[in-house]
Amino acid sequence: MSKLKDHVNSSVVLIFFTVLALICANVPGVKDWYFSLWQNPVSLSVGEFNFFSHNGHSLTVGQFINDFLMALFFLSVGLEIKREIKVGELSTKEKALLPIIGACGGMIVPVLLFWLFCPSDPAASRGLAIPMATDIAFSLGVLAVFKSRVPVGLKIFLAALAVADDLGGIIVIALFYSTDINLLFIGLTVVCIAAMVTANFMKIRSKAFYVTMGLILWYLMLNSGIHATIAGVVTAFCIPATLKKGTGHYLERIRTNVNKFPVIDVDEQNNAIVLTHAQIHTLKSIESAADKMISPLQDLEDNIAFLINYIVIPLFAFANAGIDLSQMSAASLVSGVGVAVMIGLVFGKFIGVFSFSWLAIRMKVVTLPANTTWKAFASVCVICGIGFTVSMFIADLSYSGAGEAGIALLNQAKLGVLCGSVISAVLGCILLNKTLPKE
Repeated sequence: MSKLKDHVNSSVVLIFFTVLALICANVPGVKDWYFSLWQNPVSLSVGEFNFFSHNGHSLTVGQFINDFLMALFFLSVGLEIKREIKVGELSTKEKALLPIIGACGGMIVPVLLFWLFCPSDPAASRGLAIPMATDIAFSLGVLAVFKSRVPVGLKIFLAALAVADDLGGIIVIALFYSTDINLLFIGLTVVCIAAMVTANFMKIRSKAFYVTMGLILWYLMLNSGIHATIAGVVTAFCIPATLKKGTGHYLERIRTNVNKFPVIDVDEQNNAIVLTHAQIHTLKSIESAADKMISPLQDLEDNIAFLINYIVIPLFAFANAGIDLSQMSAASLVSGVGVAVMIGLVFGKFIGVFSFSWLAIRMKVVTLPANTTWKAFASVCVICGIGFTVSMFIADLSYSGAGEAGIALLNQAKLGVLCGSVISAVLGCILLNKTLPKE
């Protein structure tokens, strides 16, 4: 339940910064400052070396957010995917099959609809992957509004589908948004990944080691031509999900050390005790054992959750959701890339997720989530059309850097993402309220 509450809270923050970005991008006197803000250079330099640089050029604030901070976002996504594969809703065939089948439909059909409704211009078709994604924070945030009315099976299905969906988005980014490949940096990237894999086999469990190697990997990927955000996912998959020794070893160590302290009478429980040096050492040993009982993967995922939900994603929304509506024609609201994206999210995600899932269930490959109905299941499929964060990110990858024409296409795509996500959220809420049990 606490995780669903986190999604609700982060969704509220995300909505606030999205609205703020739209206001800043359209208020005279503020919009010039807003758009120029993201063009300022960012550097972290030692001598002539700048960590935040690509091919010798400093990253701008906008590129820093989209390339570096979003790598942290994809690190958290990668950690979640690995955890779900290891011990969660993707850990067995029975658990994983329905969400994966639904996610496949939710990626294929939106792409087909985008292709059907998108202008034939090759530049516009670069955005085929924009309506593929489901925003896990927004979608689970909508579901959390209905609290205990939502069957647990539906919550699990949506969460697992969003995770599988993110994995599909990551693969698309790695395969289709890599440019200007540099073989030297590719080679160094392979060496860096090999070092992390070797550290796993050597049972190195230091989070500081993997975070440091992840930063090095990010810089190498940034300059290799592979999109830098993939470094976050690769690092996540290399971070150990197991302990150096078994859980029992650390539990026994804690029990042994706790037993070294004298039993305190009830009357003495409120009295302060001055600890000896030996007792302080024992307490530190207990603390160390307790820390080592949590795997590096779960510990890091927990530690960066606040950073991702309340800093990285809001900053990304503020930097990318600003659309100058005065630069858009009335025709762009009813045709072009924006409409193709909106149709892909609203209709494509629902048709894809529901039809693929329905077919798999009818063929008895999988079963409908427990304690739910087809109507409630269909309502959740509508929510899958909320594709804010990753859709915005792919839109930027598709159209940024293509001159004035690219800016126009990017604005249309962003508007399509916003409209499609809002329509899916509102329609999903209305349907869920009607189809879920009242208590």
